[in-house]
Amino acid sequence: MILERAVIHVLPAQEAEFEAAISEARGVIAQSPGFRSLRLLRGVERPRDYLMLVEWDSIEDHTVGFRESRLFHQWRGLIGRFFDGEPNIQHFEPLESLEPVGP
Repeated sequence: MILERAVIHVLPAQEAEFEAAISEARGVIAQSPGFRSLRLLRGVERPRDYLMLVEWDSIEDHTVGFRESRLFHQWRGLIGRFFDGEPNIQHFEPLESLEPVGP
């Protein structure tokens, strides 16, 4: 499993429209092979900043399978117009030696 972390800055006064577009775009990305889940969080101190967490089966599912597909162009067409600059994207993988802790 790979976790994609994207920090997205949204144009001023476009937050509601961006959130509506992400709801629609979620159906697009969900069609991509290797997609597992998407979670979107909004900044408390900076409400124009969003943290998007996307789980993929592999990094290639994101960087090749999705990014080089027609689905990516649909996805970007729905949400890209709200970006204030390019998103900052990184990929993370779980450490086998550290299992999640919880109730």
